[in-house]
Amino acid sequence: MSFGKDFIWGVATSAYQIEGAAYEADKGECIWDVSSKSKKYIFEGHTGDTACDHYHRYAEDLALLAKLRIRHYRFSVNWARLFPEGIGKISVKGKDFYDRLIDEMLKNGITPYLTLYHWELPYALYKKGGFLNRDMAEWFGEYADKVTRFYGDRVKNYFTFNEPECIIGCGLMEGNHSPYLKLCTKDVLTAAHNLLLANGNACDLIRNNVSGARLGMTHACALPLPSCKEDEADAEKLAFSYNGTMFNNAWFVDPVVFGKYPEEIYRAFGEEIEIRAGDMEKICRKQDFIGLNIYHGRPTDRDINGRLKKVFPHPEVGRSATNWNLTPESLYYGSKYFYDRYRVPIVITENGVALSEWKDEDGEILDYSRIDYIRRYLKELERAIDDGIDVRGYFYWSFMDNFEWTEGYSKRFGLVYVDYKTMERTPKKSAEYYSAVVAGNGTILHHGGKPV
Repeated sequence: MSFGKDFIWGVATSAYQIEGAAYEADKGECIWDVSSKSKKYIFEGHTGDTACDHYHRYAEDLALLAKLRIRHYRFSVNWARLFPEGIGKISVKGKDFYDRLIDEMLKNGITPYLTLYHWELPYALYKKGGFLNRDMAEWFGEYADKVTRFYGDRVKNYFTFNEPECIIGCGLMEGNHSPYLKLCTKDVLTAAHNLLLANGNACDLIRNNVSGARLGMTHACALPLPSCKEDEADAEKLAFSYNGTMFNNAWFVDPVVFGKYPEEIYRAFGEEIEIRAGDMEKICRKQDFIGLNIYHGRPTDRDINGRLKKVFPHPEVGRSATNWNLTPESLYYGSKYFYDRYRVPIVITENGVALSEWKDEDGEILDYSRIDYIRRYLKELERAIDDGIDVRGYFYWSFMDNFEWTEGYSKRFGLVYVDYKTMERTPKKSAEYYSAVVAGNGTILHHGGKPV
């Protein structure tokens, strides 16, 4: 079977990470603009003020994407660029920018996949309580309504929220992403519930406004990996068990697909979640696909009582610049776990690797480790498809090096190198390889010798 003729090969970015122009064209502030001003949260005081200057260089970037023969592009709208105050008045300049951006995609034969929220919460709404405010469902609905009315004639594919696990878990519980808060359990649960209400509202408005719309949410996956065939069932069960964090896979998906919180979570926290009459009915909405952001997994082993648990990897397991494990099988098992549980088509919305790299004396970036990573992971994705798992697409993270949130510009995930002094774009060796993967619909993955 392998990759079907309609398999979606793409790349992904997000608005704040590449656009720059943080204080141009009537744009309002988002929470990352404000957090970066303090100079205490983000690596070496980096900011997204300029980022990759994509706001001014989008035509050049999309032309490069087309040259690489990559025809599917996942991007996000910066909510604060469109609504400077989060609600109410629209920025005409912001609207026009995304009109030009989408038109340029179509001009280059690129299909747009629009993410409504990739962490760019307008600061004006944060001051009103952000996700702690139940009105978030209406605010996000107003935003989703306008985006789909403006661009729904050209954009048919939507991701509502990117990684609610990080939005709530990292931003409001663990305090390592903007707005860098460590809230009490009740507030964290309130924010998570309000996000799900907002998602339900947005799903309704997208379907109402866009003929033929396809939509889903993307999730940050925490994946236990079995060491043998006999452990697979227990590893899959462990993947959806509560682990004390927001990263337990079921928390944000069960309510949307099944209309109820996972039993284990509800038993632990049910009294602390304010669930009003009709809430779960508003949250439960048909998903055309589930987006999975998968970079790595954790090996497992049996304890003295025979229970499966996550363990640290062997020192010989490869590590990326972000200290993430090289575990290609995570793409296989992540797809399998989610498809087994939900029976909704899977799209890999992010997968990639950060490396310590620089241009060599000839001005090239010979990132053979990234090529090896792509090849190994995609072969595992192919194995999932061959095993009957309904995987519809794959988006490499990221199209270009960019602002990597709390890590600033210290981590490079891109297929394209960005010189942050000159803003020159230089395709890496991996861009050439991924282009060949796309052109051959994955057949190059099985070529012998070096993966180049």
